[in-house]
Amino acid sequence: MDVTAALIMTAALAAGAVVKGATGMGLPLIALPVLTSAFGLQHAVGLMTIPLIVTNVWQVWRFRGQSRSDRLAFMPVFLIAGAVGIGIGTWALTTLPERVLVLVLGLLLLAYIGLRLVTPHWSLGAVLAGRLAPLTGVGAGILQGATGISSPIGVTFIHAMNLARDAHVFAVSAMFLLFSLVQVPALWAAGVMRPEWILQGLLALIPIVVFMPVGQWISGKLSRKAFDRMILIFLAVIGLTMVLGL
Repeated sequence: MDVTAALIMTAALAAGAVVKGATGMGLPLIALPVLTSAFGLQHAVGLMTIPLIVTNVWQVWRFRGQSRSDRLAFMPVFLIAGAVGIGIGTWALTTLPERVLVLVLGLLLLAYIGLRLVTPHWSLGAVLAGRLAPLTGVGAGILQGATGISSPIGVTFIHAMNLARDAHVFAVSAMFLLFSLVQVPALWAAGVMRPEWILQGLLALIPIVVFMPVGQWISGKLSRKAFDRMILIFLAVIGLTMVLGL
């Protein structure tokens, strides 16, 4: 990896770490599109697995008390369905043209932004969430396996339940953690993962550890509404760039 590539990787991971530090999520949503533009989708997905595992192990442990919440009863079915979806998504990653997957990822980012803007206060009830858990779990897993980002389905589904902050962070972190743990052997089995990407993933922890506290500090200075708008603008630029192939 040359100096320019290393700087791009560091900047993308730093930006994602700031968002994760401020909101408890967003590392892959911010970093992966930039890494995909610089290195290609397979490389970016492989590189991100180690940072996702490490950061979400910490968050699941920190908010582990939320696992007993009645409102998270949908999680086991959701996560199992997601693991199945990752197998399907990994097949798509190794089979479909990369331009198609990048285009899909860009469109999903724009769709996610549109959903956030159009229905900011819609809430999903616990009963309906339980019924939708298998379908949304599979969909989120397919996205994770094919593009490295499950947020447009997974986070949107969890966010729609209007959970308390700690329960929300636990649910999202548990999803990212299990998906990443399943994705690593899936990538190896598909012949996609390379040893150097594992090493790069370990090195990627350095900017993440440095910049996550920055996000925690920023979150105390800006309103959540202002910070969300800043994130959505950034994601819109990335999504348009991926869709237009710039």
